[in-house]
Amino acid sequence: MTEPEVVLSGRPSLAPLLTRGALLSPFKRPRPDAPFPRTRLVLPGLRVDLARLAAYERVCGFPTGEDALPVTYPHVLGFPLAMRLMSDRGFPLPLLGLVHTSIRITRHRTLPATGEYELRVYVDGLAPHRRGTQAAVVTELRTEGAVVWESRSTYLARHRGTGHPPEERRSPEPLPALSQWRLPADLGRRYGAASGDRNPIHLHPLTARLFGFPRAIAHGMWTVARCLAAHGVPEAATVRAEFRAPVLLPGSVTYAARDGRFELRGPDGGRLHVTGEVLAS
Repeated sequence: MTEPEVVLSGRPSLAPLLTRGALLSPFKRPRPDAPFPRTRLVLPGLRVDLARLAAYERVCGFPTGEDALPVTYPHVLGFPLAMRLMSDRGFPLPLLGLVHTSIRITRHRTLPATGEYELRVYVDGLAPHRRGTQAAVVTELRTEGAVVWESRSTYLARHRGTGHPPEERRSPEPLPALSQWRLPADLGRRYGAASGDRNPIHLHPLTARLFGFPRAIAHGMWTVARCLAAHGVPEAATVRAEFRAPVLLPGSVTYAARDGRFELRGPDGGRLHVTGEVLAS
């Protein structure tokens, strides 16, 4: 059966979606077999705001002024559509406390920054996780009917009663350290201004403490973007990344890479924050 499509006239505003999702969160009862919205959101005729793109490139460390979208930028374009789906009354996972656990990106070719695109975003399903229930959200960027970029993100709602006892994951042996980055206290606000993602856990210590963090934390997608800006990505490639632990702001992190793999750890090879790999297509 063909899933229903909703064609949008513009990108939704994130602030009201975050507010709606927060207000509905206490009434959500997550479970892997819960029904979820099957609607596919479609945004045709999308053009990139080049000033916002330049701000994103600067804060993430990508070169500026090139007629090519960074490999992570379509995620920013599709994020408001994903938030519209995940803040919906029918989405069973609470938006508050939802954790972005992984992302897989496939870029089929270079994407001109001056091009015109169609965005498609949908929830691909729920699955049990050792710590709760996980949702998969798919984002597609198309031009002339062909998919030129696609991603699959997983988001975890922690809860008890999954029947899957927690398993301890071993941290891999550290990769060779290449550089150390000092992250300023306002990094979350700068990335939020460039990306539109102004989740309060990233903006200020006071708002982060409301959600159990001692200080503001860096956006997970900033950590991946910064690693890929340093690593480099072929024109056609698949990127996989897993978010292991939050990065507190301000702070220092160590970037390491070898043979297509990359990671972000605490200073001197400490706590593992992000692991990933880049595979040429």
